[in-house]
Amino acid sequence: MSLFITFEGGEGSGKSTQAKALYKRLLSLNIPTLLTHEPGGTPLGNSLRRWLKDGEEIDPRTELLLFAASRAHLVSKVIRPALEQGTIVICDRFSESTVAYQGYGRRLDLNLIETVNNIATQGLRPDRIVFLDIPVDHGLARKGRRDRFEREEIAFHQRVRNGYLDMAKKEPERWLVINGSLSKKDIQGLIWQRVEPLLMPR
Repeated sequence: MSLFITFEGGEGSGKSTQAKALYKRLLSLNIPTLLTHEPGGTPLGNSLRRWLKDGEEIDPRTELLLFAASRAHLVSKVIRPALEQGTIVICDRFSESTVAYQGYGRRLDLNLIETVNNIATQGLRPDRIVFLDIPVDHGLARKGRRDRFEREEIAFHQRVRNGYLDMAKKEPERWLVINGSLSKKDIQGLIWQRVEPLLMPR
């Protein structure tokens, strides 16, 4: 059974923690599952991640294309092969992150981003998107050492959050919006309520 689930959220939302928790739960049920992340997930992607997270200031269009290059490589080398083998794939961030951060946050043209994302993903879209929503100031307060994105002004992060909420509103059947301020256990329970039915034979 192939199933593609992505986790999205602003800085400090807890999405990486919840992606790992779901991954471990599925493995405990002997369900073939792969956990990966963006940017990264491949040697090339990991190199690009270092530049994107901790490198010098980058022009927004260059940033967009670097994320797309990492994503294209991850899809072709990791995600698609796993899905074709019937593995459930969980990805910590995917194309919706680019819409939120480079589109709403950096204010790049959304049509341009859609075109670039379609090229990078070869049209692949998540079956479910888990969005952990948390007030910007609460999320940033959870961070210690901050990378290039986390050091952006509050207004940038608010635009990113608004972007996620706009996307979720347009496709409620694919998005699961969860209050990221809830306890880890409660969040895990809400995610499982939406994921478990997808595991039934179709």
